[in-house]
Amino acid sequence: MQNSYKELNNREPVVAGQFYPGRSDELSAELIKLFSEAEEKKSKEEILAIISPHAGYVFSGSVAASSFNQINPKKKYKTVFVIGSSHRTSFDGASIYNKGNYKTPLGMVEVDLKIANNLINKYDVFKYNAGAHEYEHSIEVQLPFLQHIIETEFKIVPIVVATQSPETCKQISKALAPYFNADNLFIISTDFSHYPSYEEACKVDKYTADAIISNNPDNLLSTLKKNSQLKISNLATSLCGWTSVLVLMNITEDIADIKYFPVEYKNSGDAPYYGDKSRVVGYYSIAVAKEAETTLPENTMKSKNPKKKDFELTKKDKKTLLDIARNTIEEYVTQKNIPAINTKDFSQNILINTGAFVTLHKNGKLRGCIGRFEPDIELYKVVQNMSVSAATRDYRFGPVKPDELKKIDIEISVLTPLKKINSIDEIELGKHGIYIKKDYKSGTFLPQVATQTGWTLEEFLGHCSDDKAGIGWNGWKDAELYIYEALIFSEHEMNQ
Repeated sequence: MQNSYKELNNREPVVAGQFYPGRSDELSAELIKLFSEAEEKKSKEEILAIISPHAGYVFSGSVAASSFNQINPKKKYKTVFVIGSSHRTSFDGASIYNKGNYKTPLGMVEVDLKIANNLINKYDVFKYNAGAHEYEHSIEVQLPFLQHIIETEFKIVPIVVATQSPETCKQISKALAPYFNADNLFIISTDFSHYPSYEEACKVDKYTADAIISNNPDNLLSTLKKNSQLKISNLATSLCGWTSVLVLMNITEDIADIKYFPVEYKNSGDAPYYGDKSRVVGYYSIAVAKEAETTLPENTMKSKNPKKKDFELTKKDKKTLLDIARNTIEEYVTQKNIPAINTKDFSQNILINTGAFVTLHKNGKLRGCIGRFEPDIELYKVVQNMSVSAATRDYRFGPVKPDELKKIDIEISVLTPLKKINSIDEIELGKHGIYIKKDYKSGTFLPQVATQTGWTLEEFLGHCSDDKAGIGWNGWKDAELYIYEALIFSEHEMNQ
């Protein structure tokens, strides 16, 4: 019979309130914001592993969310292996926590004690070392992302790699290789370069990422050595969790059709308000898939995006979504609580998976606007999540205060799928929203922005490129351009 939580020596969170919010409501709101900013799923293949940063959420949280956004939230994983390199303890092996479960402000994360004990008992390279887990943040900071995105029950095996030996990493890899399959998920926790300038970080982090994407462990080790010889000022390391990444690459190098692909790159210099570009830390989101395993099950991969010709919202649907937004904002702003939603009487249109934006206006002026493109969760959930973010997490404005609630008008924009275009002649002002993407930067304007501002097409593109994507006024000219349409409705409209 399994021990109860009370009988186990559960590991308490040690960096809550430092690396991420220590209160569950604040942490949930922060995660909603981070996932609203995250990159969409890049591959239809089954994701077997992700590489995710482990710094404070204000710096690396959006990149981490992009990593976790690649996985299938509805999948039932047998075990999630969370692997990070030790920042405090060194010995020739790795430590697995087998004394209990991990706790975060969002609740308990159950450890797969059976696998943890089997690995320790079977392989000399594993043991339990209290010091490796006691103050280590590399595992802990990943767990709230897991708790937020995975909709099924899961167990973890938390592994802290304490060795600096590539040969020992091979032993760890050999022991874990049987578990690397479609039933499980591997999360590799690491930041990239530490403390070079912004420009130098972008350069050296690309070298390191390219080596990882090559799926050649020797290439990674060689690249790390070359990086250290580049005489880059203040470069302390170009991959702090290199041993953890090496463990993964040792496993994948001989597996046919394995594909590493980059999802997003930023560094601490990109952080709003806190970004110091003179000394930065780099963050990469990378995912690993097996191309031979073609798609996820049809019921989870089949596109449920609304198409303009067959997707409409009734007046009742619109009122329901606006009520969800209004009730959520009022309860969160006044009580820091996200209300439960009863979906019993919802139409299928509200339960469909699609992207949406929530826009707030106060006295006719913009007061907040945040949304998501990814068609991976139900519309009513998107509206609720984006309502919280628009009211409290739009960096251009302070959080909405209780005395503002009666002055706020809520507008919702339900999105059609993105369509890549080859010519700006395909853009119809007032009808199309635009999404501009270049390298790891992107920005969007909803269709109504062009109408509200009276901009020309060149101004519409220039402002989006410069103000939103941050790639300069003419950056759109060599960027990827997408268009989409939006079904727009507001409280003001419904009350007329």
